[in-house]
Amino acid sequence: MAPRPPPDSWYAATANPAPDRPALQGRHTADVCVLGAGFTGLSAALELADAGYRVIVLEAGHVGCGASGRNGGQALTGYGCSEAKLEKLLSPEDARLLFRWSLDGLRLMRERIARYGIDCDWRDGQAHVAIKPRHVAELKAWQQQLTERYDYPLEWWDQAQLRAVLDSEHYIGALYDPNVGHLHTLNYLLGLAGAAADKGAMIFEASPVLRMARGPRPVLYTAQGQVECEFAVLAGNVLVRGIAPELDRRIMPVATYIGATPSLGAARAAGLIRNGMAVADTNWALDYFRLSADHRLLFGGRASYSNLTPPNLRSVMTRRMTRVFPQLRGTGFDYLWGGVLDISMNRAPHWGRLDENLYFAQGFSGHGVTAAGLAGFILAEAIRGQAERLEVFERIRHHPFPGGRALRTPLLVAAMAWFKLRDALW
Repeated sequence: MAPRPPPDSWYAATANPAPDRPALQGRHTADVCVLGAGFTGLSAALELADAGYRVIVLEAGHVGCGASGRNGGQALTGYGCSEAKLEKLLSPEDARLLFRWSLDGLRLMRERIARYGIDCDWRDGQAHVAIKPRHVAELKAWQQQLTERYDYPLEWWDQAQLRAVLDSEHYIGALYDPNVGHLHTLNYLLGLAGAAADKGAMIFEASPVLRMARGPRPVLYTAQGQVECEFAVLAGNVLVRGIAPELDRRIMPVATYIGATPSLGAARAAGLIRNGMAVADTNWALDYFRLSADHRLLFGGRASYSNLTPPNLRSVMTRRMTRVFPQLRGTGFDYLWGGVLDISMNRAPHWGRLDENLYFAQGFSGHGVTAAGLAGFILAEAIRGQAERLEVFERIRHHPFPGGRALRTPLLVAAMAWFKLRDALW
């Protein structure tokens, strides 16, 4: 078995006990082979194993070592782009379907936590907060749209109402959703992995897929083994390269960073966010934060579109945190880590089929805690012969990033610089 590496994040340091799973050795057959043990892959594996399919999951590292086990932990409605954008990409009717299915994704997560007894510190509530008057206007317009066209009313809080629960003068209003929440995502993933294994799924770690042979029975090859299957599911996102080049061109890796303060103590932590909700602002380069079960502030932001870790990351993250909470000056971070998420050019979800027996999901665009689990469920539905929901997602057109491998990152960096300037000046 591959030894588990030392903790490199607060999530890893506070993870529930989990077995070290073996690497793939030799030849295997399965009904379904899943590449990737994140939200999408484990969600699909659990559903299919529960339905009696023989499932093998191949993970290059360890369960949850990618974005699914390293993110901000906010489980929200919707997707990486707005409902208005989906109405243009599809139709108003299809956009409403997708939004309703995102609510199904939330229910699915809650049901699995309860059904499998997953200890992952779920906490209700999340607020999108406004820094400037234009943010107030945008959030109120979104509230009206969700109420009138999606039958999903949210609460508007003015600055006084927000200050009653959030001890920060940085924000002037908030749109609050009591139906969503936040959780310890790695512990949730470990719970999914345990449930899938109990249903008969075989999970192999330290088993990166080196190549795949397509055909009537796809074969996925690792350094020391191979899996021949009836169906394959590609759920590795930007951490997979070369297995399906047509997918690579339609997503872009973006690095983002999170810090965890020392434990503040129950009283001091509760004084920062009195109702325990998660929080995110509405800037393009946003800040997001929440409290942990062990009374730390988890504070995220500072995306890197060049994927180069900023040399002054700790000071930048500390400055961003103390801009929101000046009372935390001198506190610092016990843990500071990064991860890579995948964005599509239109920020819409990119889920579908490359062949009749080859499925994929990617393009979560920083909004994957709920959506990626839903994606795995919907891919499992399609493999079982119920592809109606997947077919709606397949109608979203996705274009490759311009510039090819050589130029697409510089072009994106230039575009993001403009959006950051807009955040600062307007």
